[in-house]
Amino acid sequence: MNVHFIAIGGSAMHNLALALQQKGYQVTGSDDEIFEPSKSRLKSKGLLPEAFGWFPEKINSSLDAVVLGMHAKADNPELLKAQELGLKIYSYPEFLYEQSKHKTRVVIGGSHGKTTITSMILHVMNYHEREVDFMVGAQLDGFDVMVKLTEENDFIVLEGDEYLSSPIDRRPKFHLYKPNIALLSGIAWDHINVFPTYENYEEQFSIFVDSIVKGGSITYNAEDEAVTRVVGASANTIRKLPYTTPEYTVEDGETLLETPEGPLPIEVFGAHNLNNLAGAKWICQHMGVDEDDFYEAIATFKGASKRLEKIAESNTSVAYKDFAHSPSKVQATTNAVKQQFENRTLVACLELHTYSSLNADFLKEYKSTLDAADVAVVFYSPHAVEIKKLDVVTKEQIAQAFERDDLLIYTNPDDFKAFLFAQDFKNKSLLLMSSGNYGGLNFDEVKTLIQ
Repeated sequence: MNVHFIAIGGSAMHNLALALQQKGYQVTGSDDEIFEPSKSRLKSKGLLPEAFGWFPEKINSSLDAVVLGMHAKADNPELLKAQELGLKIYSYPEFLYEQSKHKTRVVIGGSHGKTTITSMILHVMNYHEREVDFMVGAQLDGFDVMVKLTEENDFIVLEGDEYLSSPIDRRPKFHLYKPNIALLSGIAWDHINVFPTYENYEEQFSIFVDSIVKGGSITYNAEDEAVTRVVGASANTIRKLPYTTPEYTVEDGETLLETPEGPLPIEVFGAHNLNNLAGAKWICQHMGVDEDDFYEAIATFKGASKRLEKIAESNTSVAYKDFAHSPSKVQATTNAVKQQFENRTLVACLELHTYSSLNADFLKEYKSTLDAADVAVVFYSPHAVEIKKLDVVTKEQIAQAFERDDLLIYTNPDDFKAFLFAQDFKNKSLLLMSSGNYGGLNFDEVKTLIQ
């Protein structure tokens, strides 16, 4: 099969391209810019475009399929040529469904936790040498790719993102997978540039539950009110299987999970991650892994990349970085680190970096999210607000939104760095939450703070 990728350099797109090449397909692609690590990974397999830009001459009738990435625009010259020739054009999720329609599709959805839960499931399967196809949104230890597609594997595990499929397909990705086995971890308003009201956002999850294959199942977080409401309201003829956070204790910075065989030390921590673990356990059991085997494997799971990732540790201090940016994730992550190291001072730093987090109307959703931190810091770039063509956000608006009088707010990267490097981190925990890098912060330098 001959497949061309428009916008091949994206995190998801380049992984799919690599997976198809591994499967024996002929793969080509274009992009106007490609960053690391996509660039090196494509180059190593001979898939890096010879020149950056869009080249309609690459599009011809010999192509069996064109995969269109979200980074491309609706007036992309290659896309227009493909439409003119009447070629089959797929969005990323459409093509994944096409590759997996004869498999048992396991789809993990939710505003938060889906990458971690998907990663946990894949870790357990890998630990027990059970081969499955997959697509996950983070690089995992022990895996050299984020997408794997074969002819022979029975199961495919898909991280079900609610963001849009492509510039010409405005449906959320997870509406297209038609799961046999699904999980829903939580619903908390996000992506307000696409879903302007909470009601509109929640509706996408109702559509997801209704898209499950008849006779399939939804494993859902019964502690999330919105999830319970959405699952309960669905008339789809599926099994509805609730899960809750398991019992656990924290002793001297170590989390012990209660199991039928007694307390089990695990690497991940925090109520949010333990809730994720409970969901992952039930999905693994649906896939044929018994409870004892799950516990044996999950004890060695260290977490998904950029999700509560430990970057430095000493006898008296620790530093984590986390992808958290939406209010629910920020609160869960902050609470988790404080609970794990309750006798240490927690310095929690949040960068407001995404479209939603820099929206003046959305800011109020961050109320109380940093309350567990002893020292709470917010960094944002007025320049980023300008680039995103949003209304100006002031320090006063941020302070008012978080409802915390002692909140420290920085807009200059040098000032933020000066604050950070002036701290004595003895008997402290440092938590850096961002989908960016605080205007150019070097995380390797941050590691030197933890002595």
